Amino acid sequence: MKIAECQCLFTTTLSMTRIPAPQETPVNEIAASVLEMARAYETDGIMFFRSGDPVNALACFYYGFGWLHFGLSSGLLVVTDAAACPFASPPEILLSPFRERLEEKSHRYAHLLETAGSSVICAPDPATRSHGFAERILFIAEVYARHGEQLLKSGAQEEALASFSYGHGWLDAGVSAGLFRITSDRDLFCV
Repeated sequence: MKIAECQCLFTTTLSMTRIPAPQETPVNEIAASVLEMARAYETDGIMFFRSGDPVNALACFYYGFGWLHFGLSSGLLVVTDAAACPFASPPEILLSPFRERLEEKSHRYAHLLETAGSSVICAPDPATRSHGFAERILFIAEVYARHGEQLLKSGAQEEALASFSYGHGWLDAGVSAGLFRITSDRDLFCV
């Protein structure tokens, strides 16, 4: 999928997304925060893409999709049509002028996601459903971290960066929603 197509898919999905919780409720406030962050990553991605930085644009769109899919999966957000999947086809291969930057960012994001995953613990009591959802988010982050590592080893750096960004988006959104307690490396999260 070309980065411009990914942006279009993300923008279209965001335009169909709404918050079902009543205004003036804590759930609405959490949902609004999640949607705001997804939109912020959309804006940043567009800015990077227009300025000729497809590496950061790619990372932003997939990170934003992580936030959005967290919101949809948790029920904080709903979409009027089927939720879009940016992984339906691999990201476009970036041209040689971007290869060095892509390699550096892919490896850095692998480390960031690994560190972020080990920097949080589930906040809800183990007897609650929220705890189970927090464990699911940790599992999702772990799956995308491991998949990204396999992609890096095979040389698919664009897909690896997308995987790391998406997994970290999920984890970051979970932290923002209060499902995790940060035990170290607080700067890795948008709180």
